Amino acid sequence: MSDVPRRFAALRNRDCRTYLVGAALMMMADNIEHVITYWVLWQRFHSPALAGFEVISHWLPFLLLSVPFGQLADRYDCRRIIQAGAALFALVSVAWGVLFATGTLTVWAACILLVLHGTAGAMWTPAEQLMLHDFVGPTELASAVRLNSTFRSLGILFGPVVGAVLLYGLGPQLGILVNVVFYVPLIVFLFRTRVTGHTRDAGVQRPPAGFREAFRTLRLVRTDRTLVSMLVLAGLGSFFIGASLQTTMPAFADRLGGSDGLAYGALLFAVGAGGVVGGVLLEATQRVPSGVGSAIVSTFAYGLAILGFALTDRYWLALPLLFIGGAANLASMSISQTVVQLLAPPAERGRVIGLYGVSANGLRMGSGLTVGLLGQAIGVAPALAWSSGALLVGTAIAGGIAAHGRTVRR
Repeated sequence: MSDVPRRFAALRNRDCRTYLVGAALMMMADNIEHVITYWVLWQRFHSPALAGFEVISHWLPFLLLSVPFGQLADRYDCRRIIQAGAALFALVSVAWGVLFATGTLTVWAACILLVLHGTAGAMWTPAEQLMLHDFVGPTELASAVRLNSTFRSLGILFGPVVGAVLLYGLGPQLGILVNVVFYVPLIVFLFRTRVTGHTRDAGVQRPPAGFREAFRTLRLVRTDRTLVSMLVLAGLGSFFIGASLQTTMPAFADRLGGSDGLAYGALLFAVGAGGVVGGVLLEATQRVPSGVGSAIVSTFAYGLAILGFALTDRYWLALPLLFIGGAANLASMSISQTVVQLLAPPAERGRVIGLYGVSANGLRMGSGLTVGLLGQAIGVAPALAWSSGALLVGTAIAGGIAAHGRTVRR
């Protein structure tokens, strides 16, 4: 087989193609639940503290549990781990529906369900990456990771739309229960595929799970400057910008003179559309290689685009900047994740991906400090501008570290 990657190579693999569709539906369901539950919780409790906990509870499990879940993915059938995560998502949706319907929703019950929802997201992420590698192998892994990110962006893009339709069309009680249906296709498919996440590395001797082995993985990773630079790169974007861009968008809509719902929705849509279109273009053109340099350049482009968005007071310019930022962020995350997978030892791929999850997802909690609390002190736009500048400086440093690293193995 040729080592030259084919356009949309992952879609030529039937199992991978079906998985991508199922994962997109699962990501859409995840966002539908956010739309419905966040609206109900605000209407019921009007608690800014609970709204802040909604963000913390979503990303804290990634920070604390990504490596343990990566260890599980290394040792056990990844199909069952993903199914367990999907089942937990679905059960949480059912629990929300019961609480809504019976009028027994309390703050404590909401907090428990929010934490369980975040845990489900952290649970299936490392196993998913191992499945992608097992579907297509190392030569076409970049295509699988890139298309998976693109399909996820589709889920994120349409999740709020479908969530709003279910919320206002069926009501929160029935809408959240209907949402369970979107988890079913992936659960069913994983019973049918023979790919386990380990079929290509069936003879590899895998280390036992445990805290000692987790620390050993940390020691292993820190000796590889390229791996370190990719983990740092993913963490920089998450910590300095991360989830704050979405949560502060209403303030930017007001600042740009577009306080109506349509203008606000267009700003959010621009970010998601940039991710989708950027992913398709990257896959169609094959012009951007999945290497360290590309990851650094795309992260730098992401920082520049968001810096420009934070500084502009023109709505017509904000939209294309967000679009570019969405495309650059997708490129950065998919490329860095591919590099990490290719460099990770096969026996410890899951736990290395878990470390990546800590950096790329868990550190999103930090954006609540860099943009949220700082924004309270100096204003949202200046805070985002300073955070974007910090991302640019950090990216330059990570690039210097990577320049003394080694070339990615394939």
